[in-house]
Amino acid sequence: MQTESGEPQVTQGPLDTARRAALLTGAAGIMFAATSRASSDGDTGTQDPAQHLMRLLEDPAARARVRTKIVGSIAPETVYTFCRLHIYLWRNDGNLQPLYTLQNLSAATWRALPNGHYAATQREAGVYTQFDTDELLEQWRNPVTDDVREPFHFRGGPISIEIGPDGVITGAGATLKPRSMRLDVLGDTVLLPTESAFSFPTPFKEQEWPKEAGDPTYYWDSPIFFAARIAEILDESVSFARSVVQYQNLISFHPWMGMGKTPGRTYGKALGVKLGALAELPVAVGALFEAKTPEIFDLSTWQPTREFGDYMQQWKPGA
Repeated sequence: MQTESGEPQVTQGPLDTARRAALLTGAAGIMFAATSRASSDGDTGTQDPAQHLMRLLEDPAARARVRTKIVGSIAPETVYTFCRLHIYLWRNDGNLQPLYTLQNLSAATWRALPNGHYAATQREAGVYTQFDTDELLEQWRNPVTDDVREPFHFRGGPISIEIGPDGVITGAGATLKPRSMRLDVLGDTVLLPTESAFSFPTPFKEQEWPKEAGDPTYYWDSPIFFAARIAEILDESVSFARSVVQYQNLISFHPWMGMGKTPGRTYGKALGVKLGALAELPVAVGALFEAKTPEIFDLSTWQPTREFGDYMQQWKPGA
């Protein structure tokens, strides 16, 4: 969710959305299970909700449910998450310089697994706009090189996600392994944080892609948290919490920016929510996705994609 947006069992290569998904669902740290254990706890009507939640979390199955309910859904359904990611230039000195905003929409289709975990197939799309607006960014003038560049609006996925009692489940071959941090209960709110760091050799070679290649290693750092109301987490009639999402990215320059060997990275700060329905998506933003990435609204038409690979196929060096 420069595609900047955790928690996957990564089924495609180390590039593109496997990173973002691991960020967006990797924060899933705890899930309440309104299992038979809940009823055996006795009368909870007079019990403090936070204390009741902490008792539930002692059970591994309950933790898996709580985590999933915060970041996804415990029901077989598709949940959309929308974030506005404001992106800045950081040149290893001075203040941040606003660049543009990425409107990011992810769609995760959830299901329960026989082992008590939860899994999802996630896809996402991103459309660039003028900074802090819903105005489509059709061309962008690089403030360092003065080149005019065409933004690379993106689609990513599908990737696979699995959540267990202690967070993201990743296989031995996964290149991104999000680290769950301490869950906080503050008042009537649960905060579920995760941190992720990732690096890989850039596939862009300087001889062929002098403006796009950048440094030999591409870096990606992204802490994220979800915030959800305890009442929603404990409500057995609710399949997913209407969580607030916040994440920050410190990422190597995306090839489409044409930064060449410019030192620094982009810094991004995203704010968003899990939507109750697509109708809650702002009308202007919905129109952007309809124009640039309509497949996000009809997942049956989705074709697998790889961000950097797609860029190389669609763009010419220096374009």
